[in-house]
Amino acid sequence: MATKKTATTADVFEFPAFDMTKMSDGYREMADKSVNQTKEAYAKVKTVAENATKAIEATMENAQSGTVELSLKAIDAARGNAEHSLSHMEALLGVKTVAQMIELQTGFFRKQAEMMVDQVKTMQEAAKKVSEEVSKPVKTVAEKAMAEIKVA
Repeated sequence: MATKKTATTADVFEFPAFDMTKMSDGYREMADKSVNQTKEAYAKVKTVAENATKAIEATMENAQSGTVELSLKAIDAARGNAEHSLSHMEALLGVKTVAQMIELQTGFFRKQAEMMVDQVKTMQEAAKKVSEEVSKPVKTVAEKAMAEIKVA
């Protein structure tokens, strides 16, 4: 009969033959790669956050200056309306006939309507300009971010 080799206790508990330095080098490479990727991701996030902060600051500055501009236009409109109304009241004090009063009233209402149309146009143009200025920084940052996403 052929003799069969049986595994001894020492054979069973023997460590496999592999080089521990290769394993530690692999872990070190993996850790270095992970650290580098984390640093790159952090740098990108930091840049995006800084750009977003700058865009928000610019948006707030534009909104503030736009609000001032719109307020000044509203004050000018109110001043014009008040002056026109006061002039009309002075003219009414000199009326001698009903026909003169009707003529003054008609002229006043026509002029008031014309002034209102002009004021509305002015306010619309100013509001459009302000809204464009307010949204410009955020729009720029968003377009840049979308371009970077498309590249990546």
